[in-house]
Amino acid sequence: MKIGILADIHDNADNLRHAINLFNALECRAVLLAGDFVSPLVVPSLRKLHCPVIACFGDNDGNQTGIMGGMKIVGTLGYAPLCYTTPDGLHVLMAHHLHDVRDHVEGADIIIFAHTHRPSIAADRHGRVFINPGETGGWMFRKPTVAILETTTRQAEILELPAMSPGVFIAE
Repeated sequence: MKIGILADIHDNADNLRHAINLFNALECRAVLLAGDFVSPLVVPSLRKLHCPVIACFGDNDGNQTGIMGGMKIVGTLGYAPLCYTTPDGLHVLMAHHLHDVRDHVEGADIIIFAHTHRPSIAADRHGRVFINPGETGGWMFRKPTVAILETTTRQAEILELPAMSPGVFIAE
């Protein structure tokens, strides 16, 4: 089964919509969000997903009360490290910062983290897969990305979202 993974939205609702369309097209059975919504602005878009959302807070989520209120309708939201077991039995550990999972990796099959805005996939010598989906918002590196995990094979892939337009600023 496919699981969508994203993080670091930073209020970029347009890029989030691209990610949601991609996850729905790929028929993801769940979406895991590793923090940094930033504000409740992006939460209503998550309702368009055809699967549940499991999320944890990041270090840049200012209105946590508002985000939590909206997420009650959309899915599950908690504080890191957050544990999730996929319907087919994989144990996932998720946090915004990698250092928040350091003492909890025993028994985890997949570790999801974010914060750096740089996508990466790596396995350790114990077979655990570490996934950083990069930045959905695309503000820092202008290359918005998400990740897809195929749980039956434990294979993950980083997917680029459509590039952001640089924007036009008009001085008056």
